[in-house]
Amino acid sequence: MTAPKIAVIGGSGIYDIDGLEDAEWITVESPWGTPSDAILTGRLDGTEMAFLPRHGRGHVHSPTTVPYRANIDALKRLGCTDVISVSACGSFREEMAPGDFVLVDQFIDRTFAREKSFFGTGCVAHVSVAHPTCPRLTDACETAATGTGITVHKGGTYLAMEGPQFSTMAESKIYREAWGCDVIGMTNMPEAKLAREAELCYASVAMITDYDSWHPDHGAVDVTQIIATLRGNADKARDMLRRLPALLGSDRPPCPHGCDRALDHAILTAPDARDAALMSKLDAVAGRLLS
Repeated sequence: MTAPKIAVIGGSGIYDIDGLEDAEWITVESPWGTPSDAILTGRLDGTEMAFLPRHGRGHVHSPTTVPYRANIDALKRLGCTDVISVSACGSFREEMAPGDFVLVDQFIDRTFAREKSFFGTGCVAHVSVAHPTCPRLTDACETAATGTGITVHKGGTYLAMEGPQFSTMAESKIYREAWGCDVIGMTNMPEAKLAREAELCYASVAMITDYDSWHPDHGAVDVTQIIATLRGNADKARDMLRRLPALLGSDRPPCPHGCDRALDHAILTAPDARDAALMSKLDAVAGRLLS
């Protein structure tokens, strides 16, 4: 058993966590670049917490320029065990309305301008992301969100687009009708893949702001509408996060779904063929095996 340390990556509209004891913004250096911002650390109901604003305070990073590898590496270096991603999204389903939360369990990655792995030439690894989110952590988020009165949809496929523009109507209809996606966003990939490579449990809480552009009664996405919905969603998300420490407990057993052992059989490069410079950068992400 280990004590959990819960990391929250906050999306649009969420730039801190209320109620943290001994709250302090700290700078974490990463060999993968500079994280989006300093990381807010503290304790919530006795549980260590770390909060990282994905876009930086003031929203300075676009979805493409978010330093995803540096962010995940920095959280790993801090000793985080569980990562909860909170992000805004559009909905492809009538019943998944603006203001609702979707606990994502699958992704289709359509991003193309981002570094998607810590591994590469000099140390090749292939992790499984067949089930990219952690059911244990997702269950805790469901209980926490439901307890606040939020309408929660458990399970859903998230289409990750590059952005920063929103979808055309033709794209929106393809994603909804042909591909069967439930929500669309710009930031959960490659974040989820990197969390798996770093052996961190990952849950995705997608907060619906709009109906994208497919809905005949709602027209194109309107940023003014999105911002108004974001404010309400941010308050709901903070309520949800305050309930998580009690649900996750003070002792954390090994993940029953193997998230914290994802690299056990993933690294293929022979030890004597591994690149020393890359290995030094992997000291936090893969330190459990490489040490």
